[in-house]
Amino acid sequence: MGKLNMFAITFSNPQGVFEGGQLIQGHVTVELNAEIKMRGIRLHFEGGARVHWTESKTEGTGKDSRTVTKDYSSRETYFKHILVLFGNGPGQKGIDPVLQAGRYVYPFSFQLPTGIPSSYESSVGKVRYSVTGVIDRPWKFDHKTKRAFTVVNPLDLNQEPQAKQGATVNGQKMLCCLCCKSGPISAVLRLGRLGYVPGEAIPITGEIINGSRRKIDSSFADIKMIVKYYATTKTKTEHKTVSKIYHGPIIPGDGDTWDGDLLPIPPLPPSGLRGCRIIDIAYRLAINVDPSGIAFDLVVPINILIGCIPLQSVARQYGLPRPLSLPPTGSNEMRLQPTMPSAPSYMDIPPPSYAECVFGKVNIRDENDDEHTRGNMDYAPAYTYYNWNHHTSNTNVPVTEQQ
Repeated sequence: MGKLNMFAITFSNPQGVFEGGQLIQGHVTVELNAEIKMRGIRLHFEGGARVHWTESKTEGTGKDSRTVTKDYSSRETYFKHILVLFGNGPGQKGIDPVLQAGRYVYPFSFQLPTGIPSSYESSVGKVRYSVTGVIDRPWKFDHKTKRAFTVVNPLDLNQEPQAKQGATVNGQKMLCCLCCKSGPISAVLRLGRLGYVPGEAIPITGEIINGSRRKIDSSFADIKMIVKYYATTKTKTEHKTVSKIYHGPIIPGDGDTWDGDLLPIPPLPPSGLRGCRIIDIAYRLAINVDPSGIAFDLVVPINILIGCIPLQSVARQYGLPRPLSLPPTGSNEMRLQPTMPSAPSYMDIPPPSYAECVFGKVNIRDENDDEHTRGNMDYAPAYTYYNWNHHTSNTNVPVTEQQ
């Protein structure tokens, strides 16, 4: 077990979800089985964004061919701050203190800068916030413990004029059948508004007409997250399917109607990822028509907004806030406490919960961590989630496509 029995960071806000400008408060617990000589105990607060990917291509021909791999990357730093809890700070001279065996609790507080972007995690890019505790020991390895936390930069749909607007989009596609032209397949998609929050279910309204001589195998409505990563010299785009519902086949000459089918919105980061210049997030809802045989789908898309604060007109439909309650056992949903990240100031809007991102946890161990770094390295950002609709989808599996 060694001399160090416990080294842990605890937030006063157990959800670990904050907004820019908020004060992060908590305490660090150190439990020693024997005395340790050290320079000091400190916390390192860090927040930043990073984009990185590699691309390989073959150059030359025959025996002279070779594979060349190129890296693309960029970074942003939002803050770096060191808080000394005990002893000396880095670079300070003085007598190294000795901490005797026992249990010690050190309170801390740190104010986040305003305007910083929402947390985001993917294999290509990330916006990550963390605090690392360090027991700095002279001539020996340092003890470390790490804790990630989530920042939400709330997008208020009431401040976005297009959020209240509706949209109707039509699409048509000609098919070929045994080398002869067939009639068209056509589709129309209607949305009553363009702004939504996670937890809502979007009513899908539209029609599909199969004027071709082919069977349509299926149609589906889906929401795609479109993420652009900006490296210094190149841009990369990912398309991630975050929600999907299906309809069945359509025989030639027949049609199908989407009459308010509900497409759920899982926990997601807000549109735009405001405050970050190297990652951008947009959302697209579409009806997709999949004809049989070799043919491209007919896709009828509409761009939508995913926000954090719902439209007042929509929130009123759900009445006044319900009492706060604990989530069910095993649930990853986290209830918002009244003093935690600010719910909208409108009294008739129910407060959100916070729930883990639909894409799940990632490992946050990075190049600054080693085998002596403690803490839970499995982390998922938590986003606003309004549990207004109780719905299920016949498919809701995130899928990533890269371009």
